[in-house]
Amino acid sequence: MQGENYPKVYLYRRIVKAKLFIDENFAGDIDLDHIADEAFFSKFHFIRLFKNAYAKTPHQYLTFVRIERSKLLLKEGKSVAEVCYTVGFDSISSFTGLFKRLTGQTPSAYQQLQQKIKEEIKTTPLKHIPNCFAEMKGWTQNSNFEEVRS
Repeated sequence: MQGENYPKVYLYRRIVKAKLFIDENFAGDIDLDHIADEAFFSKFHFIRLFKNAYAKTPHQYLTFVRIERSKLLLKEGKSVAEVCYTVGFDSISSFTGLFKRLTGQTPSAYQQLQQKIKEEIKTTPLKHIPNCFAEMKGWTQNSNFEEVRS
């Protein structure tokens, strides 16, 4: 019975190895050939298996990883150009367009919003804590941490 599952586990491990390759090398010049080679699959077979495992094609996943990392860097205050090249994009305009398509806002607008949120957290921290958690901790009743909510 265990032998019947072995091929599926073996294939899954190879797909996970390719995903980890993307996670570690997303900023580099990697493409589908590089990623499929990591898993020892042909490109087209690899795309099917990867999509079945992660509900994204390898390229979609690579883009997802790059955009998520760019969000973190933008929150840290890095410039849009620096973020663009750090996460592996070759063009600021293509990075900006893709970022906007996937997040609904430009990298600059995202960064400004994140800076505004940081400032709000400094001035009104309770506003950014879920009410159920604050109530559980007793922070909403007769507390020195109470804030005037507008």
